[in-house]
Amino acid sequence: MSLIAAVRTDASSDVLTSLQAVCDSQGLDDLSAHLADLAELVKWDMASLEQGIQSLPVGESVVHKSAHHLLEIAGKRLRPMCVVLASRLGQGLDEKTREFGVAVELVHCATLLHDDVVDDGDKRRGVPAARTLYGNAASIFAGDWLLVDALRRVRAAEMPEVLVRLLDIIDEMIFAEAIQLENRGKIDARMRTYMRVVEGKTAALFRWAMYAGAKAGGLDPEACKSLEDYGRHLGVAFQLIDDHLDYAGDGSTIGKSPFTDLREGKMTHPVIVALERDPSLRATVEELVTADAGEIQEEAKIRLLNALDETGALASTREVAIREADAACRALSGLPESRAKEALFTVARATVHRES
Repeated sequence: MSLIAAVRTDASSDVLTSLQAVCDSQGLDDLSAHLADLAELVKWDMASLEQGIQSLPVGESVVHKSAHHLLEIAGKRLRPMCVVLASRLGQGLDEKTREFGVAVELVHCATLLHDDVVDDGDKRRGVPAARTLYGNAASIFAGDWLLVDALRRVRAAEMPEVLVRLLDIIDEMIFAEAIQLENRGKIDARMRTYMRVVEGKTAALFRWAMYAGAKAGGLDPEACKSLEDYGRHLGVAFQLIDDHLDYAGDGSTIGKSPFTDLREGKMTHPVIVALERDPSLRATVEELVTADAGEIQEEAKIRLLNALDETGALASTREVAIREADAACRALSGLPESRAKEALFTVARATVHRES
C-alpha cells in the first residue's frame, strides 16, 4: 500500500472526522477546531503505522484470514495514536515508535478476537465477527498469532523495559478478564469489582501505549509516569462511554447491538448505579440476563431504559467519564506546552463526546 493510499484508508482520520461532526452538531466549535488540528498533526504518522498494521503476512490459513478480517475493518486506532502523540512530546516518530504503535494495535485486536469467542459475539465493528466466519478455534489462534507478532516487534526495538512492561500489562489484562468471567451474570456486582476490570482490561493497554511512546521519544521517568497516568484515566473514560453507549447509542453506529453487555451477563456502570438507586429493578435485570439467546424482551428493555434515565444512571456514567477525562488532562500539567500536549487534551475531551 502506498503512503497516499494509507492516508485515504486511515481509520483514525475517519474517526476524527466523525467526532468533528458530533462536536459541530453539539455546538462544540472549539473542540471541533482542535480535532481538525489533531487530524493534521498525526496524519502522516498514522498513515505510516497503518502501513505497518496492514503489512502482516497474508496467507491461506484460517489464522491469517481471521486476523486480517478484523485488521481490515476500520477501528479507531486510538491506542496507536496515543503512542504517536506521546513520542511527539519528545523526539517524535521513528522506527521504534512505529513498531510500538503497530504492536499496541495488534495486542488490542488479539484481545478482541479472544473476547468474541469468550462472549459468543456475532458482530464486531458492525460486521460479522471472525469467529462466525472461520470458527472459534481459528479466532483463538489468530489472536495468539497477533500477540506473538506484537511481542516480536517490541523485542526487536531493543528496549527491554518496554517489553517487560508489555508482558506485565498482558498479565494484568488476562486476570481482569478472569474477574469479569467469574462475575458474569451476578446481579449483585459491586462498583469496586467493575472498576478493577476496567482498570485491567481497558486502561492497562492505554497506559502501555503512553509509556511506550514516551520511552521511544526519549522522555525522562517523571514524564513517562505522567503520561502513564494520562493513559489510565483516558482508558477508564473510554470504557465508561462504551458502557454508556451500550444503552444510549445507535446500534448501527456503535458497531454492536444494544444491550450486548447485559446479554453477556456483564454488569456495567449504568446498571450497577441504577440497581444501587432502585433495588426494585433487580427483577427486570434478571429477566434480561437469563433470557435465552434470540428471545425478544422488549418490555423488559423498555423498563430498564426508563429506569436508567429516571435514576440518573446514564447521566452518572457520563459524569464519571468526564471526571476521568479531566483527570487525564491534569496528569499532563507538569509537561511543557506543545502541539502534542494540546492534542492529548483534545483526545481526552473528545473521548466523552464520541457516539461510536
